[in-house]
This record gives sequence, C-alpha cells and structure tokens, in this order.
Amino acid sequence: MAFSVVVLAAGKGTRMKSSLPKVLHPIGGKPMVQHIIDTVNKLGATNIHLVYGHGREQLQNKLSHNDLSWCLQDKQLGTGHAVQQAAPYIQDNEDVLILVGDAPLIKESTLQQLIAVKKDADLALLTVELDDPTGMGRIIRQGSQVTAIVEHKDASEQQHQIKETNTGMMIMGGKDLKRWLSALNNNNAQGEFYLTDVIEMAAKEGKSIHASQPSSAIEVEGINNRVQLASIERAYQDEQAKALMMRGVSLLDPARFDLRGELEIGQDITIDVNVIVEGKVKIGSNTTIGANCILIDCEIAENAVIHANCIIEQAKVGEHCSVGPYARLRPGTVMKEKSRVGNFVEMKKTTLGKGSKANHLSYLGDTEVGEGANIGAGTITCNYDGVNKFKTIIGDGAFIGSNSALVAPANIGANATVGAGSVVTKEVNDNELAIARAKQRNVSNWQRPTKK
Repeated sequence: MAFSVVVLAAGKGTRMKSSLPKVLHPIGGKPMVQHIIDTVNKLGATNIHLVYGHGREQLQNKLSHNDLSWCLQDKQLGTGHAVQQAAPYIQDNEDVLILVGDAPLIKESTLQQLIAVKKDADLALLTVELDDPTGMGRIIRQGSQVTAIVEHKDASEQQHQIKETNTGMMIMGGKDLKRWLSALNNNNAQGEFYLTDVIEMAAKEGKSIHASQPSSAIEVEGINNRVQLASIERAYQDEQAKALMMRGVSLLDPARFDLRGELEIGQDITIDVNVIVEGKVKIGSNTTIGANCILIDCEIAENAVIHANCIIEQAKVGEHCSVGPYARLRPGTVMKEKSRVGNFVEMKKTTLGKGSKANHLSYLGDTEVGEGANIGAGTITCNYDGVNKFKTIIGDGAFIGSNSALVAPANIGANATVGAGSVVTKEVNDNELAIARAKQRNVSNWQRPTKK
C-alpha cells in the first residue's frame, strides 16, 4: 500500500538555548532532521510532509535540496496540532507514517518492520522499554492490544510504573487519521492537542492496535539539550566506527574518530586517533592516516602516508605519496605519484609532479611543478600582488634553493637551479643557474656594539 510520511520539526527546542532550530543541529556533520529524511527516502514514500514552524527560513534554506511538502505550524499547540497541518495533503487511501524530527538514529529496518506490522493492524506504533521512563508517555494495554498512551504529567502513580513508552512514531490509514485529528481536544495538563489521543480513539472504535520495537533504545532517543546532542553524536560515531572496522579499516581508537560525511575505502587502511573526515572522502588501500588529521572532500590514493597533524581539503594525493607532518593541502592541490611534502608546507591550487618534493617550511600557491623537482626549505611562490593571482611553473628536475621567493608570473625551466636566498623575478631557462641576491661583503676588524 502506498504511504506518505509526516515529520514533526516545528519545535523551537528551548532547552538547546540556541538561535538555530533544534532539528538543524548537526549529528555527524548533518542536520539531525536530514538523517531522518535520508532514511525515509530509502523507504520509497510517496510524499514527505515536513511540519515546520520555528526558524522557518533557516529550515527552508538548509533543506531546500530535498523534495518536501512544507506544512507550516505557525503556533506550536502540540503534536496533534502539528499533524493537523499536514492533513490537507493526506490521501484517504494511503497509510501515513508519523516521525519525530529529533530522533536521527532511527534505522530503515526499524521503520520497515513498523510498516510490516501495520499490514496486520489498523494502527501500529513504535514503542520502547526504558529502565527510567520519566517524562515519557506510557503505553496502556489490555492484553496484547494497545488501548491508550498517557502522557507522563497526566499519568497516575500506577501508570508511572509502566516501562513501555511512546516514541511518537506511528503509522495508520489516512482516512482514519484525518477523522481522529478532527476530534482532538486540549483538555489536559499541558493544554495541548496530543497526537497520542488518537490511540484511545482508535481503541474505542474497536480498531486493532499493534506495537513494534526498535533493536536498540538509542534509535528512538530524542534530543532536547546539548548533553543529549553530544550523547547521540557519540552513539552515531560509534556506529560509524564499527561499520568501518567490519569493512577492514583499522581504527587505533574507535572512540576518537569522527566521520562527518561519506567515506569510500580500500583495504588495509590504518587510521590513528583524533582523525576527522568531512564531506566526501576516498582513501585507497594500504594507506596510513596519522593522528589529528582532518580530511575534507579529498582523495588519497593507495599506499600513501599522511603523517600526523595534516589538513587536506579538496585535494588529491597520489599513490605512494607522503604528506606531513603538519602539512596543509588546500583546495585544488594535486600530488602526483611518489611526490612528498613535509612539515609546515602549505600548497594551494598547486600540482606537485611525480617524485617531486617540498620537504620543509614552504608555500606553493597557483604553482605547477614538474617531475623530480626539489623545492628547498623556506621557498615561497609569490602568487598575489594584492589584487590578482598569478601562476608559477617549475620544470622537471628543477632545484629551488632554500629561502627563495619566486615572484609570479614565474617560469623556471627544466633542470634549472635557483640559488638559495634568491628573489626570482625573471624567467629562468632550462639548465640555467639563477642567483638573485645581494653580493656578500665581509668587513674586517668589525667592532661589535657595546652597552653604554
């Protein structure tokens, strides 16, 4: 049977103490509600109705790439009132899966199971057993049949002893849902329209109400404050780390690894502690990533070694390359096979040719380096005149002496040599030696200054 999804995402999240709507706070580098949308898309829903309210412009800007039906809840008057905003878009002959926007770890398999349970019932809800159910709505049963959900503040002392709780997630027929929504009232301790009241309405009509449970309580744990946000982040990262290790990645400390995007991997990869992966990253086989590295939207080929404390962003590292420690590869950088950069080297929009090396304390910006070249310590390609950027070309086999400044636009020929300490402003042809520095002068009998 066709089904649509309603995602409740209108709340302010007051306890987050933030100007950012609660559902936009990130888990694994992605808004928590985006995790839910991505999971729902795998289910093949006909429509996704997002109920939004607080921070509406921020939500629409951040989630604009999704195919969503936007349902505005101008005033937040409860979960039942929230779903009422989607009612005009719900078809009588479809099932409607209702999800909360602050439980980002819900699994596709759990929702598939809930949908399957609904096939043998009029209504199915997702419940969870908690050791401490304080604050949660309690599931009321008569035998195996669910008859009601009582909110914590409205529950009796006896009902407070119930461990089975409501997750806020359920599925039912569209026609039934709209009828029950129209009959809701706010005669309760909170003065709100509770979606949970539809359970009691369904029971009174003699509808069959079945429950399903997730494989783990963490799947349905909601986020209301920064402590819970951090807890869910750790649970998410633990899940990602375990998945990577099962695929053959060696994480030297899984608790100190963060995946905030997508990681494509080869075999026999070793990742040291405190590595952060953001965006789309590809790491080839037999590659080692040292401690404290940040990898952002980059590609690292097979047999590369990334030493500790490197940042690689929108760059490509070739096979058998060596990077760092303490190197920074900025957007547009390409390292060809067997090239290497060492400590405190920064490259931006630069190609370092096969077998070339810049081992120490250098900046290469807007530069094309050929094969087998050596860039000495302290070399700078001066690519910016304060207004425009210019390119430097360094030929195959060139040797750039230490502490040299190549003022772009510059062209250093194949097998050319630049003497240490030079400031090069003119073209250097193939096989030439360029020396551009003041002539040394030694002063005999020099008297050092003395204190007066």
